[in-house]
Amino acid sequence: MADVEELAQHVAELTTRLESKEAEAVVLQNAVAHLSSRLSTCEAELKELKASPRSSGAAAPRSASDRRSVASSTPASKPASRPPSTTNNAGVASKPPPGPGSSRMSIGTGRKPAATREDSAKSRAPSKDKLVKERGVSVSKDDCSIRIFLRGRPVTLYGPSGFDTASLEHAAKAPSENLELEWVYGYRGRDCRNNLFVLPSGELLYFLAAVGIIYNPETRAQRHYRGHNDDIKVMALHPNNTIVATGQVAGHDKQEGKPHVRIWNVETLETIAVLGIGSFDRGFSAVGFSPKNGGAYLFAVDDSNDHTLSVWEWQKNKKLAETKSHGDAVLGGAFNPNDDNALVTYGKQHLLFWTMDGNKLSKKAGLFEKHAKPKFIMGIAFNADNEVISGDSNGSIYLWSNHKIQREVAVAHDGGIFSIDFLPDGTLMTGGGKDRRIVTWNDDLEPAGDECTLPESSGGVRTVVPASDGQLYVGTTRNTIMKGSLAEGFTAVVNGHSDELWGLAVHASESVFVTAGYDKTLTCWNSTTHEPIWTTVLAEEAQSADIHPDGSIVVVGLKSGKWMVFDGTDGKFILSNMDGNEQHDSVKFSPDGSKLALGSHDNYIYVYNVSEDRRSFEKHGRCAGHSSFITHVDWSADSQNLKSCSGDYELLFWDASTCKQATSAVALRDAQWSTYTTILGFEVAGIWPEGADGTDINTVGRNNGSKLVATGDDFGKVNLFRYPVPQLKSDSHIAHGHSSHVTCVRFTQDDSALLSTGGKDTSIMQWRIQS
Repeated sequence: MADVEELAQHVAELTTRLESKEAEAVVLQNAVAHLSSRLSTCEAELKELKASPRSSGAAAPRSASDRRSVASSTPASKPASRPPSTTNNAGVASKPPPGPGSSRMSIGTGRKPAATREDSAKSRAPSKDKLVKERGVSVSKDDCSIRIFLRGRPVTLYGPSGFDTASLEHAAKAPSENLELEWVYGYRGRDCRNNLFVLPSGELLYFLAAVGIIYNPETRAQRHYRGHNDDIKVMALHPNNTIVATGQVAGHDKQEGKPHVRIWNVETLETIAVLGIGSFDRGFSAVGFSPKNGGAYLFAVDDSNDHTLSVWEWQKNKKLAETKSHGDAVLGGAFNPNDDNALVTYGKQHLLFWTMDGNKLSKKAGLFEKHAKPKFIMGIAFNADNEVISGDSNGSIYLWSNHKIQREVAVAHDGGIFSIDFLPDGTLMTGGGKDRRIVTWNDDLEPAGDECTLPESSGGVRTVVPASDGQLYVGTTRNTIMKGSLAEGFTAVVNGHSDELWGLAVHASESVFVTAGYDKTLTCWNSTTHEPIWTTVLAEEAQSADIHPDGSIVVVGLKSGKWMVFDGTDGKFILSNMDGNEQHDSVKFSPDGSKLALGSHDNYIYVYNVSEDRRSFEKHGRCAGHSSFITHVDWSADSQNLKSCSGDYELLFWDASTCKQATSAVALRDAQWSTYTTILGFEVAGIWPEGADGTDINTVGRNNGSKLVATGDDFGKVNLFRYPVPQLKSDSHIAHGHSSHVTCVRFTQDDSALLSTGGKDTSIMQWRIQS
């Protein structure tokens, strides 16, 4: 019987799809006309530019919208692209034009009730009272609606009844509140090295995303250097222990978006110098200060194909010498402690000894001779006799003199040696990435007897540095910093995720939030102490998460189509279920806690009834009507309705009791929404920048007081707007810190802070709401 009903429903959906073709064709014609108009405008502007005096000189700079369009065409670390769609005037998007690879999406497209088609036909007529019509954006006073275009596709958004449309004539100002970075959760040890230092104050110095972090373990306070605008990849501490050099990759900033090195003071957090804008390619693999002359020189190796090595007199911003270093990957380097004109670089199948003479750099390659040549030299240290000791990917230790190997410790570790350095007492210490062992060695390179193995959950050793109290700090490949000793073991003092991060949810009444990511971990955090409460290892990569309104359970949507439920107090597993075979991009409990909605990549929203004891779930129904994958879902305040966005910019509304699509968007224009995470809506029309293509904004979050709304975009920016913000092109406060697409933003339960997650940068950032 259920199969018959499902078949009948499918036939009805196909019927409505056929009936809506005429409306879709009209909308497509309008979109083509709009594009033709813009093309004509651009051609006219081009003729004017050619005729103007400027055309004979340098090219005119691109407009802000042009720069955004170029950047958004190839966004860094962007998730799968979202196909465009057309949208009729009832606020319902229809099928995008078919193209390569669109066969799956062509099935069941345009599933809209007949009443919606009627609304669409009526609203296609020209409005009698247009307030604004500029660049394809229009505001209609007679029905209080806004039409925006994303990739040339119209999206109509209806405002609440009685809204004063006169207020839409001018862009809204930024709110009086601002964002101040309070805390950065995590550390970058996954793919960076030599990036953990202990300052004389006892503070830890490290980085994550685009932020230099100074953390005091005693007071549990952080300070932040935020001069960078994209990924920091390398860090070096000056011999005076107060000056730091950090190098970043290419970013989106107009003035300082190219790779460069920033020199800054750890006490004042002020920038002292900026080196090499326009001189470096892609990013950096190593930087370092010269010890002997008091840190007057700085070397840098960039990530170009030639891995160019340059030496700078940084206080004068003067490049002393530059040369190609090696065609293969360079992993690091260091100045000779007793010779400012000598340095060593290392990497894939090479160890190079450099000498600087005036403005020239010459090199001699280390000779392996009869010894096995490793795939990578992974670290070096200088002993008291000024000899180089290297650790490699085979797990071997080599002692070098005059560019040749003098002594070998074969298989000192099972797998690569990621860390090698001398302790203050002269003891050599090595750390393994695969075997997770920390081992000490005497002057004859024999085991000194002290060693320790890190727990598997912490990952491998990335770097080891001595603490001021005689203990050790260890940075790991799973983005954790641990403290302890070889005798007593280690415990984590800095925790974070180690892979792409999307899932974020906040407790409704406590200072608690959860995060879930592609590193297969679910972590519950205390937003006041900034410490983890519990962590659960998942069997699969996680895409989304939510906390039940009473905090008793946590649900996690996985990439496979599975979803899991855990106890909210201790993270213990309760149950799992499967809906579809694609990821759940949004999971959301209803405000009364009686239902759960799962927005899936298979275009459906699955709705479940939640038992009173929160230990069982019964399928209530499935919302079918979207023509692309679900991106965001919200419940109404009375738990009776849903609204959802999809990858082709549909904004649809649903009756949660029947799982049927609302016949008209206008009917729910006055609905109150428990949360506001959909990126489309009248109340958030002003968040879209001019020239946006629909993929620019990834996430939206409204505060509980309904006064502020935050967004996260593809360029690592967190934006804070007033709420509601229907005014087009409204102003916002922009917070920088992330170096990847911002995947989720949520306000804490008391609206005192905003949480944001970065995708590829794996970071969680907590922003204080500053009045």
